[in-house]
Amino acid sequence: MGLDEVKYSAYLKILQEELVPAMGCTEPIAIAYAAAVAGNTLSGAPERIEVELSGNIIKNAKSVYVPNTGGLKGIKGAVAAGIIADCPHKKLEILEEITEKEQEKIAKFLESCPIEVKEADTSRVFEILVSVYRGSDRVRVRITDYHTNLVLIEKNGEILLELSQETAINSVPAAAGDGDKKELLTAEDILTFADTVRIEDVKELIERQIAYNMAIAEEGLRGNYGANIGSVLMQTGRGDIRNKAKAMAAAGSDARMSGCSMPVVIISGSGNQGITASVPVVVYGREMKASEEKILRAVVLSDLMTMYQKSKIGRLSAYCGVISAGCGSGAGIAYLQGGGFKEIAHAVVNGVAILSGTICDGAKSSCAAKIAMAVEAGILGYDMYRNGQEFYAGEGIVTKGIENTLNNIGILATKGMKDTDSEIMKLMLACD
Repeated sequence: MGLDEVKYSAYLKILQEELVPAMGCTEPIAIAYAAAVAGNTLSGAPERIEVELSGNIIKNAKSVYVPNTGGLKGIKGAVAAGIIADCPHKKLEILEEITEKEQEKIAKFLESCPIEVKEADTSRVFEILVSVYRGSDRVRVRITDYHTNLVLIEKNGEILLELSQETAINSVPAAAGDGDKKELLTAEDILTFADTVRIEDVKELIERQIAYNMAIAEEGLRGNYGANIGSVLMQTGRGDIRNKAKAMAAAGSDARMSGCSMPVVIISGSGNQGITASVPVVVYGREMKASEEKILRAVVLSDLMTMYQKSKIGRLSAYCGVISAGCGSGAGIAYLQGGGFKEIAHAVVNGVAILSGTICDGAKSSCAAKIAMAVEAGILGYDMYRNGQEFYAGEGIVTKGIENTLNNIGILATKGMKDTDSEIMKLMLACD
């Protein structure tokens, strides 16, 4: 028996809201999107720009390459790219069609237009405020809570768009940590949905995720990107399916963190999580010669299990999000191999017990290595259970039942690691 129609529709909606394409690391792309909206609203090119960002946005945008900019890194490059691209309707694919001529314009714009970046005075984890100036004109644009949640456009004191805080919170996709749909997610229902979803309802969505994310993984192995973690694993690891799954997921991140212009399908606002939740499952499924339908269902399960974990953590925190995705992929691989609820639940609990507390110190090349370790933890979590081994309640933060253990993870990430996040920011900014 499947889910009732209310839950079924909610789970489907969660997938539709979360599995969207993005090109490049999503925090700088969100900054570019905000800048594009602001520049497009201003009468003429900006002469000066101010950017106020929450600490977690700074952390995730500071060190990463901005795609299609000729190798620019960080916040100012993202702002300039958004202004020159001037196509806010494309949202997270805003930099997709930048030409070489426009790259030259971006470089000139950075030379001619002062861009001031500072930390926003806010308690919100996700906050982007871009103000652009030309003569006596000023436009302010604000994005909050998630990457495309545009809540304010103001020109010369006139409000062109404003969403109340309540409206903004209620509009956040389920995996952002707010909203009623998120509350309907449970581990057991996720498995039921994966088992019974009408395949035509998810086929196009998941096939796009697989096509995009496998393509960038393959590109990561072909090219020279970042620390080339994927290639290192392929050259030095065992030639088995486990190593290939880790290597290909890492390779996708290698390319993405280094400014590769290929799009990925994201989860919880993160391309790295979208890659990690899907690529290892597909690698296993194809190696096992599983049917395409079985692979689609396994990816659905991995995606939703990742989102379920992240719903307790929030989009941005000091807790590395690919750990959730690696454990989600472990659940998907368990499903491919015939695992039921017990196998899947133990794969996730064992996996998070291994790597919980891994820090997020921003988007950069080392994310690929963390992805490889997260996938390993997810697979090891399943292998442990298959061999009669598990971590028991009372051992560290593990407690009885997957729901209760994941609640503990949420408390660890949102409360226990709050000071960790602050210290990470200080250490990162000290390197400037």
